[in-house]
Amino acid sequence: MFREINGLPGHVLVIHAVVVLVPLLAVLTVAYGVLPRWRPRLDWAVAALAVVTPIVAWVATESGEELEEALRSRGYPPEGLQKIHEHAEYGETLLWFTLGLAVVALLLLLSTAGFARARNLPRWLPLALTAVAAVLAVFALVYVYLTGDSGAKMVWDGIV
Repeated sequence: MFREINGLPGHVLVIHAVVVLVPLLAVLTVAYGVLPRWRPRLDWAVAALAVVTPIVAWVATESGEELEEALRSRGYPPEGLQKIHEHAEYGETLLWFTLGLAVVALLLLLSTAGFARARNLPRWLPLALTAVAAVLAVFALVYVYLTGDSGAKMVWDGIV
């Protein structure tokens, strides 16, 4: 399912969405938390990104595993497979940080939405969620860089 899209490796096409959407989710979630005036303008974007971004990251991870399996079945050299495995580990970690950030973003949205039940929540909850979101955002951004850099180096070095 994730191996090819129009004859191209699916991974190559999907990763570009991850490279764009994860930083957007990270920046907009933190902005939503620290800039209350902007919340009405950012809420739908944060909600949409919190739903779509983990799905895209998961598809990128699955398509990467398909690509790795295809290369392995073709008898790819062990040195190249080791670099691909390291890249895949970065991608797996990125997926978990993205998923965590998305959950925290949705919780932050719910805690500040103004619903009757949200008014009964502790006042410190949005601040705590913003702090957690900021930490997860930093880790997600670091792992977007590490994953993308390791993948790009493999392509430019002719490993993949």
